[in-house]
Amino acid sequence: MPRASPVCELVPWIVVSVLSASNCLSCCRLPDCSCVWTDWIDVSYPDGSDRNGGDYETFENILKYNSSWVCAKAENISCRAEKFPSTSIADLGQKVECNVNVGLICNNKDQQIGGIIPMPVCLNYEISICCTPNRPECFPNDNTTSTSSPTSTVSPTTVSTTSPTPTAEKTPSSTTTTTTTTMPPSSSSSSSSSSTPHTTTRTVPV
Repeated sequence: MPRASPVCELVPWIVVSVLSASNCLSCCRLPDCSCVWTDWIDVSYPDGSDRNGGDYETFENILKYNSSWVCAKAENISCRAEKFPSTSIADLGQKVECNVNVGLICNNKDQQIGGIIPMPVCLNYEISICCTPNRPECFPNDNTTSTSSPTSTVSPTTVSTTSPTPTAEKTPSSTTTTTTTTMPPSSSSSSSSSSTPHTTTRTVPV
């Protein structure tokens, strides 16, 4: 007995594209805008003989010393004495301002005898600043237009109530036009008789 030919059936296939985990992380990852700490900076040295002097590790002095120095935004600051790097400023016994908006300021005249050194002068300090990366994606609000609605002032509109001066109505004038119509002679009239003109008067307004 002959064998029957096989029956072929078409089975539909569904292809699903799965986004790899590596691609998802690259498209969904937020930009890294964490602040980065600088090296220890020391651009000023206190003069012990100058009572009005001191140590000034300020951002302004850093820029004077290095004009190419850039710190887009100072988020944090760390200050220490050069000769006592492991001792906190609070334990040095000196009056020092360590400010993230300014830098470090130490005045000789503010120091008293009895600190970590016998002389009432500032120690030599150095600072490290944690700066936000200077990239546009880290400062999205810098190029964003303010969404506050401006206050608009509406000036009142003044309507004039003065009545216009009436003008005299112009009376149309009339012109009399006279039209003369010559009627043809009657067939019964004599050929020698003259035709009598017929006059029609029409008044045409102007």
